[in-house]
Amino acid sequence: MKNKLALLSSSMLLSFTLAACSSDASTSHPVASATSTSSPIPTASEATKTPSQQSKSAHSQSAQANRLSATILSVTDGDTMKIKVNGKNETVRLLLVDTPETKHPNKPVQPFGPEASAFAKKTLEGKNVQIEMDVSERDKYGRLLVYLWVDGKMFNEMLLEKGLARVAYVYPPNVKYVDPFREIQKKAQIAGLGIWSIENYVQKDGFHPDKVKKTQPTIPAPVHTQSPTASSSNIQYKNCTDARAAGVTPIYEGQPGYSRKLDRDGDGVACE
Repeated sequence: MKNKLALLSSSMLLSFTLAACSSDASTSHPVASATSTSSPIPTASEATKTPSQQSKSAHSQSAQANRLSATILSVTDGDTMKIKVNGKNETVRLLLVDTPETKHPNKPVQPFGPEASAFAKKTLEGKNVQIEMDVSERDKYGRLLVYLWVDGKMFNEMLLEKGLARVAYVYPPNVKYVDPFREIQKKAQIAGLGIWSIENYVQKDGFHPDKVKKTQPTIPAPVHTQSPTASSSNIQYKNCTDARAAGVTPIYEGQPGYSRKLDRDGDGVACE
């Protein structure tokens, strides 16, 4: 009897233990939430971008975050403007580009300088713009050094695209966009746009109108055609009436049509 009770107690204890283990197993490892640990799901447009495009997009967003809003007050020339930014008037100089001179105290107006200035005025004057600075903010004249954005486009690049500026004043550390600028310039050179349409005009150290090959148009010499002259022996007038009708009177001795019979007084002038 005692053996049966002991066996029954052991069986019941085993059943309770198994039940407890089963309960612990079902609650100790819950299924993780699909949204609690997973990475954000990219949008359809982001998923289709190449790594290069995603990098450029990130760079663009970063650059845009570093821009300051400003208003163009006036345009000095193609690469220099006056702006109002943060309530203060400033003169800005475009980074990494150089346009031909129009207002230099010691230089004459250079080819395509007026075109660059006119393009800047048309594109910028009175506009709300954004300025982006590089590492060094000012030049030795106290001007802000900027990449200028207008209507979502960089004006520095626009000048290069139209052949109205060259890549210049490349001084580290302000070289953020120098590589794409040179690519744009190369395309304008190949197309012969603006300043690149004049041979030898653009040099490494600037613009040189004095080194331009001056080719004068060749003007052919006028060809003179001379009517054949006739001697007095083969031009004869019956009388002075005929000579006057021909419009050749008076006829001097030695001229076509002169004859002694028309020179009655013998003074060497016929039909006087």
